Amino acid sequence: MTWHDDQARRDELYRDPYPLYDRARRAEGLTYVPEFDAWLVARDRDVREVLLRAEEFSSANALLPDIRLSEAALGILPRGFGPRPTVVSSDGAAHRRHRAPLNRGLSAARVAALVPYVRTCAAELVDGFAAAGSAEFVAAYAQRLPGLVVGRLIGLDPGDVPAAVHGGYRAEELLFRPLPPEQQAAAAEDVVALQHLLDEYVRDRRAHPRDDLCSGMVAALAPGAGELTLEQRHELVTSLQNLLIAGFLTAGALIGTMLLHLLDDDRRQWRMLCADPSLIPAAVEEAARHDTAIQAFRRTTTRPVALGGTELPAGAAVLVAYGAANRDPDRHERPGEFDITRPVNRHHLAFGTGPHGCPGSRLAREQLRVTLELLTSRLPGLRPDPGRPRPRMRPTLIHRSPEALHVTW
Repeated sequence: MTWHDDQARRDELYRDPYPLYDRARRAEGLTYVPEFDAWLVARDRDVREVLLRAEEFSSANALLPDIRLSEAALGILPRGFGPRPTVVSSDGAAHRRHRAPLNRGLSAARVAALVPYVRTCAAELVDGFAAAGSAEFVAAYAQRLPGLVVGRLIGLDPGDVPAAVHGGYRAEELLFRPLPPEQQAAAAEDVVALQHLLDEYVRDRRAHPRDDLCSGMVAALAPGAGELTLEQRHELVTSLQNLLIAGFLTAGALIGTMLLHLLDDDRRQWRMLCADPSLIPAAVEEAARHDTAIQAFRRTTTRPVALGGTELPAGAAVLVAYGAANRDPDRHERPGEFDITRPVNRHHLAFGTGPHGCPGSRLAREQLRVTLELLTSRLPGLRPDPGRPRPRMRPTLIHRSPEALHVTW
């Protein structure tokens, strides 16, 4: 099998991993998947076990890239910052150190204070396309709102947000999508530009702290008042880049897939939601459960362990599939159905659980809720554009979403 054949097979699995998940849940023990070079953890109980046994399942390789970088890209990236461990890729005390400022910056009170800004941004984005009668929703809204929101949370100037979001998407593309060497080099240049932008903010907040998450991270990860060392800047830039990308990738993916499923099946559930907005909280949870944005993260065993009937040696790679757990019939009735009339259910794993549970889950939920409140009241006639083909999902496990979603009203 050639590299291109292998990539095509991997992309096929990424676009629709659910048949593989079904087989893996029914199999005895864990299923080894060559395309992932990892053991697939697909049953809800096994996924929860891994997430709660963090000392035996390390997160150091949680986001291992799919792509081997070209010499050109490898020559450009050292001009930037990192890589260093982040909250996603650290364990134990190091993880708790990275996590603490995020817990404070994404507290219930902080998120509540941010919701009026979410509403304002959402309304402005809809105002920008409402009169046109049609739009490509992913580009016009789903990819834009979370960038504005996480930019505000971090403390970015609104004028810097588009460049920051662009650099974040380019980082994901560079590490997880096959590109020709010259395109890899161009993506690497964009990533380095993002890192230098974030370094400017880090150094500014050291000198002039504000009431924002960037200042909180500087104070927590580099305590003191002196000039930041180069190593501190590397760590802070890497952590900020991770926060930025995680913040807009996940929420943007959830917004896009949520609307995709609501408008499916002759718009039956969309019409139901417009008629009864009290269903919005249930729709948010069902969207997160049914088509989880972060489908899976990697873990590596730190010692020999038994999991799901399989004996794993130390150093074994496992792919912990939240998306598979969220369709486990032992946990959810009719797991393959998208149904917003289910009772509000937060017992899914769309945002993980345990020490690495997503600290931004509250903010993501608020963006989904505000989006549904706005669209059901402003654009109740929303429907898929009949002149466009059915949307295809992106070939990725870290922000499952439609590539494009053309709608009309």
